[in-house]
Amino acid sequence: QVQLVESGGGLVQAGGSLRLSCAASRSILSINVMRWHRQAPGKQRELVAVITTSGSINYADSVKDRFTISRDNAKDTVYLQMNSLKPDDTAVYYCRVVVVGYEYWGQGTQVTVSS
Repeated sequence: QVQLVESGGGLVQAGGSLRLSCAASRSILSINVMRWHRQAPGKQRELVAVITTSGSINYADSVKDRFTISRDNAKDTVYLQMNSLKPDDTAVYYCRVVVVGYEYWGQGTQVTVSS
């Protein structure tokens, strides 16, 4: 079992930056894939970024070249650096892992981008 706690959300103007953190309650060394998702009001939850222990990274087209996912195994934390934020990035951001076939989500952190 693992608990995930996101932080770092807030209100920012368009063009600004935020850095989200997702802290795990246990070592993430054995968690191969860590993901960030987001859900905007009235929309389905979507995958934003993925990182593996080997360093493989993928992004949704909508955030490529603006967002950067990283992980610090020593701190059991995954990050999402978000630059050049747009109003369309407004959403609740969640991290997600799958451990031994079980899916775990954090409680989410709200990101609001004003125009």
